[in-house]
Amino acid sequence: MAKYDWQTLLATDGPIAEVIEGFQVRPQQQAMLEAVSEALETNSSVVIEAGTGVGKTFAYLLPAFLSGGKVIVSTGSKTLQDQLYLKDLPLVKKALKSNAQTALLKGRANYLCKHRMRLVQMEARFKDKKSISHLRKVDDWAFVTKTGDVSELSAVPKDSEVWPSVTSTTDNCLGAECGDYQECHVVQARRNAQEADIVVVNHHLFFADLALKEEGFGELLPSANAVILDEAHQLPEIASTFFSDNLSSRQLLEFSRDTLAECLESASDMGELRELLAKLDKVVMDFRLAMDKPGQREPWYKIRDKEPIQRELQNLTDVMEQVLAQLQVASERSKGLQTCYERLFVQTQRLANFKDPKPETVQWFETYTRSFSLVSTPLEIAEPFRKQLDAYPCAWVLTSATLAVGQSFDHFTQRIGLDNPKTLLLDSPFDYWNNALLYAPSNMPEPQQHDFVPRLVEEAIPVINAAKGRTFMLFTSYRALNQAAELLKSEIEYPILVQGDTSQAEMISQFKKLGNAVLLGTSTFWEGVDVRGEALSCVIIDKFPFASPGDPVLEARIKSIRESGGNPFMDYQLPQAVIAMKQGVGRLIRDEQDQGVLMICDPRLRTKPYGRTFLDSLPKVPKTTKREVVERFFTTRKI
Repeated sequence: MAKYDWQTLLATDGPIAEVIEGFQVRPQQQAMLEAVSEALETNSSVVIEAGTGVGKTFAYLLPAFLSGGKVIVSTGSKTLQDQLYLKDLPLVKKALKSNAQTALLKGRANYLCKHRMRLVQMEARFKDKKSISHLRKVDDWAFVTKTGDVSELSAVPKDSEVWPSVTSTTDNCLGAECGDYQECHVVQARRNAQEADIVVVNHHLFFADLALKEEGFGELLPSANAVILDEAHQLPEIASTFFSDNLSSRQLLEFSRDTLAECLESASDMGELRELLAKLDKVVMDFRLAMDKPGQREPWYKIRDKEPIQRELQNLTDVMEQVLAQLQVASERSKGLQTCYERLFVQTQRLANFKDPKPETVQWFETYTRSFSLVSTPLEIAEPFRKQLDAYPCAWVLTSATLAVGQSFDHFTQRIGLDNPKTLLLDSPFDYWNNALLYAPSNMPEPQQHDFVPRLVEEAIPVINAAKGRTFMLFTSYRALNQAAELLKSEIEYPILVQGDTSQAEMISQFKKLGNAVLLGTSTFWEGVDVRGEALSCVIIDKFPFASPGDPVLEARIKSIRESGGNPFMDYQLPQAVIAMKQGVGRLIRDEQDQGVLMICDPRLRTKPYGRTFLDSLPKVPKTTKREVVERFFTTRKI
């Protein structure tokens, strides 16, 4: 921080103003920059809620560049990670005329694996024309790519069956004994990260290594002077996922496929092993069939004692142990077979642990059409997360647009085990009071009533017409979304975009291009979606986003809170819903020129005492229960 003090960095004649046309000074942004600078200088922790428009990215990147130490920046998704690295970092680097080295690091599944590429070609695994075409495109690209980052090759869809076969996992990576180790794209990306001053990662990579030490990223943490976690509201759920033990049919079938490929190369004489692998594939599918219908997400105790489950679980255990015994012999043949042995050893341990649950965990299962997952999840992640923070005593900055409930950060900080960190709550600099309106229709039925969605659509149609389309309708369930979509189709003249008809990116692109569309989406559209300008002038939310009480992890947490004398609704369910609601509301005003109406159809906003908690957590806007006020808003604003 020697070259600039915090006030001049974001001043009208400061370095950022020189590279951003129309830059405006925001006191909230300056306050955040000062708080981040102090945390970096004093090696302390700070939790910051920065409302929409504060400009938190620059507020933490400027002190990161000027700190003189190694800084790891983690964000919520690979899309945001790319934006940060490709757009924001170069801009700040240019503004400061900095020589700091930057690097982008993703999980290994994002990089081409040359060894597995050769195995796929040798095995001639793909038979259908589409996959063969995709593989040829990957092969052509493999000769020219310098990074091996699969996002470079847009000609092959992200969901192509080819990608999992030509990228590696921790399970099937051969490590330093691989013949391609020196030219490995993952190794090169890590070397770049080791040498860089600022490294950009995403939360999934960060926690995969923090919890499981499986991405080779942890070697960066001991040398870091600061860790900045953006989109920090996602941390508790992501951490919970990575501190869980998971055994899935996909893991087992991929193991079987990879082991067969290694057998063909290094143990073609071991016919019994190949037969056992075929038997493993069968018992995995038999176990799935014993779990009955797809679409279940239930506590394990509900089915674990059923006779078919017990029988197929024992069959699966027996075959896994037989394959393991064969692989112990074969593992001396090659590094690839040794890796397969180690993979199966871990998977047999997970299956054994699932039979004997650990304390303070919840065991649950999930079924899909042809696959399943068995998961053991810790009820709380505060203790393991706090241990990780204590293990790396550098500066920790946690920030998001949605962390506080009302004026309090207690719910968030308690969930991640932070004891009395410094906190800062910064409101949005946007003029919500003059540019937005909150409409809560007065005659809505309770959400559990059978006619809730038809009435919601009935109330929404005049608002959509007044907004001339240009509306997001955000739902808490697919059932409500699909019902509303059917009801709307014959009632409005504007284009309707329904989640599931195409990809999220394509839907947003169409929404912006059309300029008068109505988009219906569920949870993935509640956050991380940025539509500025008049194309989005209205956001309609069906009801408070309380998590489903049938979720097995939530069910276990509620029981645990109740048994410890707490109030599950006030202590956990309400704060979680408030934070989710703030994300949805945040879609409306994305720029200082934006104007629009927020319509919340849940009558509990007015009829329940906790409705006040939601209101107190939202931006301060005028409120109305009258449709004519909404229509007048759009008429007078001419938007």
